[in-house]
Amino acid sequence: MKAHTNMIEVKSVSKHFGGLTAVNNASLTIETGSITGLIGPNGAGKSTLFNLIAGLFPPSSGQIFLNGENVTGLKAHQLFHKGLLRTFQIAHEFSTMTVLENLMMVPSGQLGENVWNAWFHRRQIRAQEEAVRAKAEEVIQFLKISHVKNEKAGNLSGGQKKLIELGRTMMVDAKVVLLDEVGAGVNRTLLGEIGEAIVRLNQERGYTFCMIEHDMDFISKLCNPVVVLAEGSVLMQGTAEEVKNDEKVIEAYLGRGLKNKNLANQGVAA
Repeated sequence: MKAHTNMIEVKSVSKHFGGLTAVNNASLTIETGSITGLIGPNGAGKSTLFNLIAGLFPPSSGQIFLNGENVTGLKAHQLFHKGLLRTFQIAHEFSTMTVLENLMMVPSGQLGENVWNAWFHRRQIRAQEEAVRAKAEEVIQFLKISHVKNEKAGNLSGGQKKLIELGRTMMVDAKVVLLDEVGAGVNRTLLGEIGEAIVRLNQERGYTFCMIEHDMDFISKLCNPVVVLAEGSVLMQGTAEEVKNDEKVIEAYLGRGLKNKNLANQGVAA
């Protein structure tokens, strides 16, 4: 896939659910190679916008481009094969399978999934399984979770499960990953490890990230730019510091003007 200046472009996108407008004429760009933050008050439309970009449902109007290609209306599995993945606030793991097995499940089109191949192409299946296992072992090493690779995923902490979510994206060499509240329910130590993994994937492997997050300190450390969504529309885009000191942003969160500059230092993401 040829590199494009903007990995994702959202152009005048709206989404209506009956009489409710969840996303209202929103336009934004996610630059290739960036870690972009998406913040806004509860009910601002952040997760709905993620779902539109990820193909969970189509927009009511507007267009979405991935790496310069118009992908408006494509399904999630089609976007998966183009390198766009979305994680969720609540991790979706196979709880009775080990961490290693969870990662090995990710690549699609494995020969062993076909009964005919299982009978007549055992050598090829074995070779492919060995390659997938080696890839999963590499991912586990990268994420520094070797100590839990044989642990059932259902026994892991919330933060460890979020690391597995990141690991899944590595199993298919994702181009762009939408992270939905990766810090939710995660202790500070593991959140730091998750942040480190995100930065390494961005800097060492060229991943593009867009992340919804409540923790403004976490956003400030990782993200540039930060996009603010309010009432389904883009309110502003800028650095974390510009966002925290913008009166329109404070009004969106607190319902009043910025009467005290100290409010800007309290972290306003929700």
